[in-house]
Amino acid sequence: MTVVELTADEVRRIQLAAQGLLGAGPRRQGVPGVLRRLGAVQLDTISVLARSHELVPYARLGPVGRAAVEDAYWSLTPAGTGVAFEYWAHAACVLPIEEWPLLEFRRREFRRRGRRWHDTSEEACEVVLKRLRADGPLTMRELGGAKAGGEWWDWSEQKIAVEWLLDIGEVVCVRRDGWRRVYDLPERVIPRELLEQGPADEDCLRRLVAQAGRALGVATRADLADYYRLKGAQVEAVIADCGLVPVRVAGWRQPAWADPAVLDAPPRGRHVTTLLSPFDSLIWDRARTSRVFGFDHRLEAYVPKAKRVHGYFTMPVLSGGRLIGRVDPARDKGVLVARRASLEPWATATAARTETSVAALATALRHAAEWVGCHDVRVEILDPPHLAAPLAQALRTA
Repeated sequence: MTVVELTADEVRRIQLAAQGLLGAGPRRQGVPGVLRRLGAVQLDTISVLARSHELVPYARLGPVGRAAVEDAYWSLTPAGTGVAFEYWAHAACVLPIEEWPLLEFRRREFRRRGRRWHDTSEEACEVVLKRLRADGPLTMRELGGAKAGGEWWDWSEQKIAVEWLLDIGEVVCVRRDGWRRVYDLPERVIPRELLEQGPADEDCLRRLVAQAGRALGVATRADLADYYRLKGAQVEAVIADCGLVPVRVAGWRQPAWADPAVLDAPPRGRHVTTLLSPFDSLIWDRARTSRVFGFDHRLEAYVPKAKRVHGYFTMPVLSGGRLIGRVDPARDKGVLVARRASLEPWATATAARTETSVAALATALRHAAEWVGCHDVRVEILDPPHLAAPLAQALRTA
């Protein structure tokens, strides 16, 4: 069998298409289509322009209403079942409801381990389950509160119990009330045909690796493992039987596999220009982002302010299928503030590239501002600084 050889540029375009950032496919399917295509959308508590799970569909669909995003994730069907659920995948993620059976291997692993971060009281678990049976669905506040009175990790017994029950699948979250999880019993909100499935661990892993391959387009073993935070040995055990095909990628040291569909139909369509959440699945694997895009990205929210290089919540700028720069945004009285914005050196290496990159940065900033209801954009620090005047002009016409 001849192994297909791919160039680095081909892989980059394949990943963009697989992630819904090249071509018109995602725009026809809306937020539910984005979620199904990606297989997982990461959640995070930080909210600057918006929360990460809102920024991910924005990057692919444009100015979709934020309420529409939340409804697409957390609405219930007429039968009262969820369309998505929250669980541990790459991190805490929103997952399409169809993936409920595929995470059974992880729920089994938690049960075998017997704990995650805290020792769990069986009595507290039973109290939580009784409350949910009688009064559910309930938020943590309604269950008695999350804190025991100390630091953020000093959880109450009820919080420890409900999180453990979530880990092992005896409790589920299929909607949020604002940012608060709403806990319920799986038999109420998971469709029966999914709840009754009990795939073996190997089947779960095979299907998750296949989904990771579709979401990435082309991937190494480590890339596939990182998507759902699997172990390398778990990927190795199923890679030959998950429908992906071996390929060789120019410049990659490690073997790679591809979704066969992307080899049959090379990606075509329009590139988007947008700001990306630092937790976007296009870039959440930092090693892969460096390999595919030549872009070194690091979240500095938890780095002391004095040691930050690019900013608190640095959002990469995607344009023309490349990551051309970064923006650290904020909002101030109806103004989107770029506390620091920068363009990659290659993006300003020639006059033509500079003009294109400045226009793209202005477009990304202006569109993001409009989406979150800001009436203006202000750039405080720009790198390189001599482009401040051209950027100001581009912002006026974007």
